[in-house]
Amino acid sequence: MKKVHADLSINGIVQGVGFRPFIHKRVSSFCLSGRIRNTSFGVFLSLEGERERVDEFIKTLRRDAPPLAEIYEIKTEISDTLLGYDGFAIEESEAGERKTFISPDMAVCDDCLSELFDKSDRRYRYPFINCTNCGPRFTITRDIPYDRKNTTMDVFPMCTSCAEEYSDIESRRYHAQPDACAECGPRLIFLDGEGCEVAGDARDTAAELLRGGGICAIKGLGGYHLACRADVEASVRELRVRKRRDEKPFAVMCRDMETVRKIAEVSPDEERLLSSQRRPIVLLSKRDKNSYKYLSENAYIGVMLPYTPVHHLLMETLPFLVMTSANISELPIIYKDDEAREKLFSVADGYLSNNREIFTRCDDSLMWVFEGHEYFARRSRGYAPLPVSVGAKKKILACGAEQKASFAVSRDGMAFPSAHIGDLKNLETLSCYSEQIAHFEKIFDIKPEVLVCDMHPDYLSGEYARERAKRDGIPLVGVYHHHAHMASCMADNNLEGDCLGIIWDGTGYGADGTSWGAEILYGGYEKFERVGTMEKIALPGGDIATKEVSRIGVSLLKASGVSSEGVFGEAALLPEKMLAAGVNCPSVSSMGRLFDGVSAILGICERASFEGQAATLLEAAAEETEKLCPYEIRKENGVYVFDWREMIKNLAEERDEAPLSASAFMNTL
Repeated sequence: MKKVHADLSINGIVQGVGFRPFIHKRVSSFCLSGRIRNTSFGVFLSLEGERERVDEFIKTLRRDAPPLAEIYEIKTEISDTLLGYDGFAIEESEAGERKTFISPDMAVCDDCLSELFDKSDRRYRYPFINCTNCGPRFTITRDIPYDRKNTTMDVFPMCTSCAEEYSDIESRRYHAQPDACAECGPRLIFLDGEGCEVAGDARDTAAELLRGGGICAIKGLGGYHLACRADVEASVRELRVRKRRDEKPFAVMCRDMETVRKIAEVSPDEERLLSSQRRPIVLLSKRDKNSYKYLSENAYIGVMLPYTPVHHLLMETLPFLVMTSANISELPIIYKDDEAREKLFSVADGYLSNNREIFTRCDDSLMWVFEGHEYFARRSRGYAPLPVSVGAKKKILACGAEQKASFAVSRDGMAFPSAHIGDLKNLETLSCYSEQIAHFEKIFDIKPEVLVCDMHPDYLSGEYARERAKRDGIPLVGVYHHHAHMASCMADNNLEGDCLGIIWDGTGYGADGTSWGAEILYGGYEKFERVGTMEKIALPGGDIATKEVSRIGVSLLKASGVSSEGVFGEAALLPEKMLAAGVNCPSVSSMGRLFDGVSAILGICERASFEGQAATLLEAAAEETEKLCPYEIRKENGVYVFDWREMIKNLAEERDEAPLSASAFMNTL
């Protein structure tokens, strides 16, 4: 049988996921010989053997790849010139132009979890147990190729036992870069509220603090969490006071699915997502929408399962914890140890920390399942920095908007979205944003040829883009906010050509220089035409009306010819005066503001302490009905306008039946 030489350049998530040991075993089973090494492109595999065996090896490579691996491209060259390989070897990694991908952080796998609680295992109760199928990846990576020396694990030389596993082709930890044990790896540390280390078992001390109703800062994969018992209302309310988070829902971590089912309804699709190795927070319907209001006022609750060994150890005796990002309101998640002690000094009663550095902060992902499909509310841990296939071949930096800020870089038809960063309204968040952009450009070797930003003149993301475009001489493209929403939905659904897009949100900068937020656009990726909108809403006091949503209710009633004093009493006086005088009352075509105003008129929420509160409470209050409200649609300058004034009159008349009116309002939309 004729022998051949084959060179394979394999691109994708192929570093840090057990790919080289998988190839090593596979080559042996196919009776081939060769060499493999990590490169900045991915991995380079050189094979020799019988032609039929080589062909079959390549043919089945994608199908049989390791669980965490994703192969995007295989370039193959086959020749008759043999190098005479003897056996198979893993060679030293090579640097160069960065074309590889990095795996997201993954939850501890079942094999490691079994070892964690096995008294006969040498890693029994070791809180940093991991293997090639699980553990930290993206958050510990400083550079590529993904080798230990390029991660924050480089300060932990492996002991003899770990080094033997690392070199053993039969071991699950063969070439697992974060491999460690209690003898050579990171260790847990417990610090008291003053930041002083406490002797004894750190896990036990933290568990005792939590059981007693205290608040503990816990260092995770991508940053710190603030935790307290979710079943002790007083502890949760104290956390709200200290974190300055009056009413915004808290996510909870449940020990297991049995615990989840005690508080929420869980479909098979939701259970699969909750239990996946990506371990996002999943938005679930409460079993009783009126329960646990101190955790979440609305009918939903964000739930996640433990995803690190520390979580599993901690929750042996604590089945139900609040687990919320450790940050002060509006700031990014805290991930540095000294910053945690400084900024959480008045928040946490103690710190369950460790001496493994987090290089890149990464918050929890937040998702929900609708009709069997998964949707992101926040794309972060477990998913970032996985690429998304796009049409653009150029190297682009897309800078995003302001709220829930993120960015993306692209090359070769792939876009790499960042993890969730936060609202770009302060210098701390802008600094995090700038640092992460620099890190992505470095690890993915992308020097942008084009910058893209929102057209809004006052966003910090736009300011960053304009300054950088000027400094580096890079072309800058401005995109209108709602066109971006439409185009991204088109891309998600692989749509080409022109289509009709219905975009409802809070506000965004419109093509006429005003704030839009309830638009029907017609067009494609390159251009659009506004063909539908809604009657504008005046906001007495401007941005303050997004908090004091009763002001929007007054505005809607006044525009509809209904007295607001009977609805809002004295609270109507100031906004009435402002509206009458036309002072500081900017107008918006915003569906978000319409929801706010209706929620206030129906007496459901008159003051919002966080974005979307009035709308989610309106939804939670609704009781099913097929009723509709009256409304009108007129045409102005070729644009159809939804006139909500008759609807508002109707809702004001029937506000005593708020649950049915809330449902009728949404049916009408």
